[in-house]
Amino acid sequence: MAGTDDDGRGGGTADLQREARALGDPTRFRLFHYIADSRDPVGVAELTAYVGLNHNAVRQHLAVLKGARLVVEEVEERRRPGRPALLYRVHPEATGAWGTAGPYAWLAGLLAQALEHGWSPREAGRREGQRRAEQDTDVSDSLDALEGELEHRGFRPDRRARGARTDFVLERCAFVEVAATHAATVCQVHLGLAEGFAERRGDLTIERLRVRDPHAAGCSLVVAPAPTPTRRPGSRVRTGRGVEQA
Repeated sequence: MAGTDDDGRGGGTADLQREARALGDPTRFRLFHYIADSRDPVGVAELTAYVGLNHNAVRQHLAVLKGARLVVEEVEERRRPGRPALLYRVHPEATGAWGTAGPYAWLAGLLAQALEHGWSPREAGRREGQRRAEQDTDVSDSLDALEGELEHRGFRPDRRARGARTDFVLERCAFVEVAATHAATVCQVHLGLAEGFAERRGDLTIERLRVRDPHAAGCSLVVAPAPTPTRRPGSRVRTGRGVEQA
């Protein structure tokens, strides 16, 4: 299992040293924070205008940030003629580090909604999962889409096929400090997130979430095809047994 540092990131001191070396350059530090502060992925042209350097220099800085797992590079979804642009967003495992906004703000927002509306943590997560699935319409395969959502949340999923079922082993706990003392609440939020995502996609069902010590990571989300009668986009999908202590 992947170990974690005090901030919940996997890889230990070596990762922090690599990140620190990458951000030791003032230009790369500015680029990283510009990307982290942007609501949408950022292109090279915008970053070039921001730091006032040529494209080649900016691309070299981005390559270093990408190699340090501080940013993620993705290809623009382009629906018009022309070559798709490369876009950059902060790496999920770097959120909350080096002065950036972290995943705990997202978790706090969901729990605040739960208190305001009288929802359970699982229901708050389910509604968020539905919302995320409605936004994520570019990925046709539902397992790929769910894997992408888990990566986006910083869980570092390891996808393992077991016949008709699929296990997503979560090699990193993005909320280790809170989960260590409030596992029931945090795990219910994330079980609900997966259930809502599967429900909105319409062709998956979440059977259970096997929970382990958050410091060790390795929780497992068990996913199966939805029963044929419920395979309707937007319909409520049968859910399984919920959270299981491994």
